[in-house]
Amino acid sequence: MTTLVFLPSGETGYRWIRTADRRVVDEGEGIPAPDPDGATIAVAPAEAVTLHWAELPSRSPAQATAAARLLVTEASAAPLAELHVVVGDEGNAERPIGVVGSAVMLGWLRMLAEAGIDPVAVIPAPMLLPRPDEGYVGTVLAGSAIIRGTTCGFADEAPMTALVTGDSAPVPIERADLEAALVGAAAAPSLDLRQGVFARRRRLALDWALIRRLAVLAGLILAVTLAISLVRIAKYSFGADMLATQADLVARSGLPRGETVTDATRQLDERLSRVRGPGLGFSATSAAIFAVVRAVPGSEVTALDFQPNGTVRLSVAVERESLATDLKTAFEAAGFTVQAGVFQAADGRVAGDLTLSTGGGA
Repeated sequence: MTTLVFLPSGETGYRWIRTADRRVVDEGEGIPAPDPDGATIAVAPAEAVTLHWAELPSRSPAQATAAARLLVTEASAAPLAELHVVVGDEGNAERPIGVVGSAVMLGWLRMLAEAGIDPVAVIPAPMLLPRPDEGYVGTVLAGSAIIRGTTCGFADEAPMTALVTGDSAPVPIERADLEAALVGAAAAPSLDLRQGVFARRRRLALDWALIRRLAVLAGLILAVTLAISLVRIAKYSFGADMLATQADLVARSGLPRGETVTDATRQLDERLSRVRGPGLGFSATSAAIFAVVRAVPGSEVTALDFQPNGTVRLSVAVERESLATDLKTAFEAAGFTVQAGVFQAADGRVAGDLTLSTGGGA
């Protein structure tokens, strides 16, 4: 159902016509009762809107409007900045152009808002009439006489109408044709003044069903994410426990059979210390000592005694006395603390003892 609300003109107040099922079902004067299920279209008085027709570019509404404003500038005495120019479409090469004062348009919308009406469109009254193939048609609609031609539309005023129509008198429109034209214009207006700055603002309607579905989906996503995190944490925890168990089993296998296990790591460290000896251990210390001796030509080890405290009593023989000093210096450079004994010459060689300690590491 669509309600056409005719704006006041002169001494004529509000009037309205209501259409439904492709016919006029009701009409009256004053402000119509609101119809929450139907649309409301405002009808502008014919004398307040100037109509033109011209061939305009159809690539975009902006291009068509810009071209229309240039045409209106040449045909209007009012400054272009004070005019509201819109372009319509009737399916022909020549497109209708509506021109109305911006202040007038603003006044109409404010007046309608005060009456509790927010129209979906504002149509000039002549654009409600059917477009004739030739000549002119006329009728009285909502108390106002209007004329429509193929490329014109205006209020029927006797002196002016004769000047425009000439010898072609307007043909009255039959009631059935008028109702069909009203229904068609209400369904698809060929020229709507609610464009540009006066376009109807769309109200944001919240789709609560969609919001609820999105909330459920968000909750499911969060739940799945949390479940994934919990599974990952449990997997890491089980893996850590398994590794700890395996490490404990390996540690137990390294301890003497029958030994009670209280702290496998500490017990393995103690056993390793006992096996390798104090300090750096026998193997590491011996390797370091023989490496130093090999690096000093003319020297040899005659005896090696690894003490329980990690020190080494080393008996060496060198070819000459100076090599004993070189050997001592080499051991110190390798990180050993050296205490030299008395070296004596015998059988063409110099022999003596060195006491070596690592002092924490070689």
